[in-house]
Amino acid sequence: MKKIEEAEVIFQPLGRRFIIPIGESLYLAAKAANVESLCGGRGLCGKCRIIIKEGKSLISSPSVSEEKFLSKEEFIKGYRLACQAVVVNAGKIIVEIPFESRVGKQKLAVLGMEAKVELNPYIKKYFLEVPSPTLKDFKPDFERIIEALKLKYDLNIRRINYYALKKLPMTLRSSEFKVTLVIKAEKEIIDVEEENKEKELYGFAVDIGTTKVAGYLMDLNNGKVVATVSMMNPQIPYGEDVISRISYASKNPLNLEALHKTIIDGVNQLIKEACDKTNIDSKSIYELVIVGNTVMHHLFFNINPKFLGSSPYVPTLKSSFYVKSKEIGVGIHPEAEVYSLPLIAGFVGADAVADILATEIYKLKEKALLIDIGTNTEIILSNGSKLICCSTASGPAFEGAHITHGMRAATGAIEKVWINPEDLNPTYKTVDDEEPRGICGSGIVDAISEMLKAKIIDFNGRIKTEINNSRIRKNNNTIEYVIAWKEETAINKDITITQKDIFEIQLAKAAIYTGISILMNKFNVEPKELSKVFIAGAFGLYLNSESAKTIGMIPDIPLNKIIFAGNTAGSGARMALTSKKIRDEAENLVNEIKYIELAAEPNFEHEFASALRLPHKNVNLFPSVRKILNF
Repeated sequence: MKKIEEAEVIFQPLGRRFIIPIGESLYLAAKAANVESLCGGRGLCGKCRIIIKEGKSLISSPSVSEEKFLSKEEFIKGYRLACQAVVVNAGKIIVEIPFESRVGKQKLAVLGMEAKVELNPYIKKYFLEVPSPTLKDFKPDFERIIEALKLKYDLNIRRINYYALKKLPMTLRSSEFKVTLVIKAEKEIIDVEEENKEKELYGFAVDIGTTKVAGYLMDLNNGKVVATVSMMNPQIPYGEDVISRISYASKNPLNLEALHKTIIDGVNQLIKEACDKTNIDSKSIYELVIVGNTVMHHLFFNINPKFLGSSPYVPTLKSSFYVKSKEIGVGIHPEAEVYSLPLIAGFVGADAVADILATEIYKLKEKALLIDIGTNTEIILSNGSKLICCSTASGPAFEGAHITHGMRAATGAIEKVWINPEDLNPTYKTVDDEEPRGICGSGIVDAISEMLKAKIIDFNGRIKTEINNSRIRKNNNTIEYVIAWKEETAINKDITITQKDIFEIQLAKAAIYTGISILMNKFNVEPKELSKVFIAGAFGLYLNSESAKTIGMIPDIPLNKIIFAGNTAGSGARMALTSKKIRDEAENLVNEIKYIELAAEPNFEHEFASALRLPHKNVNLFPSVRKILNF
């Protein structure tokens, strides 16, 4: 029999994967990935717009319909209509779903636990009414305003930048010597504005995650958030994880520039969206603070991350960093500065520092644990006086990647699962209560926990084929459990958890638990000694802590000790934007935290292998789970 040639098509940012035979269009897969279409795929509405990021040679030439709906510029950018793009060769195709084509709304967590700080921003404004010069008072303009600053505000300013200096003479006279000075760090004047503009003082904080980006427009006069915006990281088409992006960026300077420009464009899009929401001029944003893991940090600043990808994983710098917004193309005030919190190590970045600041784990006198779960999971442990940390490559499985019916937490994703142990029938909840389209990370963790409790799988994660139940079946050389029959779904296919899916989650959860275990051994801390466990990150916010404990992702601790902290990386960025003191604390922190490189630990492989079991090879580490499972 002749083998049917097929192409693997990956739709970003949802992370959905499809196998499409040669000769078929991308329409049905795009529809399943929640791409809008009003004409049923007949090429009449032009709504099913997609962007081919990789594999253009595997797709047919543009049709007459596409030439009607798409411009020459859009063709250059890779735009196609899904219903007209036919697979003509086998291979891998990566497709980006542009915002205008997405029907479902992504479930993004942007807020989180945040410690109170004293308002003292890096940028401030001061209004002055300056005496105009006369024949008896002919002091130069700059000396005139610094004298007025000293008299009214007791500020000793001796510096003015070139941009402000050029504006100074005309602005003073056009406003009848009533001006607002924008001053950086109480040391330098960076702009001179007409009349009283003290109220128009804004900053923007950004948390750049491997998967998600969150932005916060803040009023620096009162420290309040005036707009919150978010998006999927637009770099995803270049690689789902940091290693893929390091590899891509390291190949040549053009690739690095592409990744840099993509995230800068994304941040500018968020700034525009926030300003449009609030009717605020982006030129009234005088500072931007960014946090992110070390790779995201390097790509944002256009620093080659090549040496982060090989031992000993050394970053280009560790300390905090300032650069003018105009130097990297950020669309705010031209003299504004972009600031990053300091880094800890090659894979523990400014986002982890922000987590520490927001939760104040460094101030606790008792033992506590902080876990920021993501594609790259950062783990920080306090013994009550010192902090140690590590990073573990938990991978994108919790985002739905490498899972047969996995997707991110968008409309129609199964996010919670319960299984009746009597008849093995599941109950589930989806995002926005829509018909299921796939299953997201929290749903997968729930499903595997429930399958373990219902004895559908054993402690090795093996699905028990000896069970006589229609939901447990062999399909295309794999064993799977059916969560939703095709009649229930929006994709007209059964949604299942396969043996391979279970193993992907075992790998991810084992990576996290191994990191926790090694840190706890370093400080000789037992799970029962932990007073608090902070679970940070967008995924953590929707995670069922009991399910996470049941599969052995987190230590066996009472659930009332677990604090879901939300997006603390964003919180820490906001704190740094509104408080110079927090920036000083961050600098001190990174010099005191000890980083543990897991790859260098002699017992890493043993710990990891033990953690692959459900919940763990040493079941005595999980007494409460052992009781639930009756073993």
